[in-house]
Amino acid sequence: MIDQAELSAEFEARFGRRPRIFSAPGRVNLIGEHTDYNDGLVLPMAIDRRTYVCAAPREDNRIRAVSKAYPHAVEFEIDAHLPVIDDWGSLVRGVAAHFLREGRRITGADLLIASEVPVGAGLSSSAAFGIGVGYALLSVAGEMIDPVDLAETIQRAEQEYRGARCGIMDQYISCFGIAGHALLIDCRSLEYRAVPIPADRTRIVVCDTMVRHNLALGEYNARRAECEFGVELLASQRSEIASLRDATMSDLDAAQTLLPEHVYRRCRHVIAENERTDTAARALEAGNLEIFGQLMYESHASLRDDYEVSCRELDLLVEAARVCNGVYGARMTGGGFGGSVVAMVETAKVDAFSDYLRSRYTVECGVEPEIRVCSADGGVRGER
Repeated sequence: MIDQAELSAEFEARFGRRPRIFSAPGRVNLIGEHTDYNDGLVLPMAIDRRTYVCAAPREDNRIRAVSKAYPHAVEFEIDAHLPVIDDWGSLVRGVAAHFLREGRRITGADLLIASEVPVGAGLSSSAAFGIGVGYALLSVAGEMIDPVDLAETIQRAEQEYRGARCGIMDQYISCFGIAGHALLIDCRSLEYRAVPIPADRTRIVVCDTMVRHNLALGEYNARRAECEFGVELLASQRSEIASLRDATMSDLDAAQTLLPEHVYRRCRHVIAENERTDTAARALEAGNLEIFGQLMYESHASLRDDYEVSCRELDLLVEAARVCNGVYGARMTGGGFGGSVVAMVETAKVDAFSDYLRSRYTVECGVEPEIRVCSADGGVRGER
């Protein structure tokens, strides 16, 4: 874990003054996958792995950013129309540009960024990065912003400067996370309900396949386009359908002959996943972890078969979890094609579960997975 005192000292040695420190969490989505960009329901929790941003204002109009994960710094003049450059600093530029376009006042700043959120693991490292940087830039400029506005600005910056047609879930939970709780988020109304996670009975375990498929971003955008095409065809039959959130299984079945088979299956996943997510949240609130876990398995099967975003390694971990004593449920989490599986496990069985998955996966895949036991943490904040 990152030592904030050491990070502050490194900033002071590099930039010659003391910083303020801000942080934003990654997230794990318990259920509700690929529903956020369809105005649907999601149930993520912010995790106790965070991105830290040391920041101090400059007297000029430049932003200079250093990341402990990359060898070179990024430096640029603040402008509302900064170019899209394919490097680690693309989102820093995007956040600054979008703030200016949307009428936010920011000043020049020096930034030192360090993260505990692994890149490519399906834990939303990019949203933690973007929210942390955005919150830091606004704070050192003395600018206030509503958290929903912050989440939406960072979402737009990611869409333009990273090319990811992402929904709002990752940025939203990074802003609004509540310790000890998941949030049932309505991605249409942007309202949420806090759902307690019974930490005395269960732990959330994230198993990273270590698979990083380069095709994930393109396939993610393709799935979104397929859903939009499905909405167009469904709306031709019932004009009230503006997104898949408005469609029922009856609507889908009535229009099945109009839809290409793969588009039908994409829509079927989203419609069913919204129903699963609502049911899962109510089960978790009632303390019925058995029902919650079964819905996790059903979600994974739908993502594997209908949405086609799983891979052999994710499927292996889910099936391994299924045969372990003390596991309520497991599913892939994140965009897919690699990344992580999330499992809900009895507290007393976590060590045995982790050992079994690590051993089996290493034997069958030739690489040792990263296994992280996560707690639900709070959202973006100033640390010191």
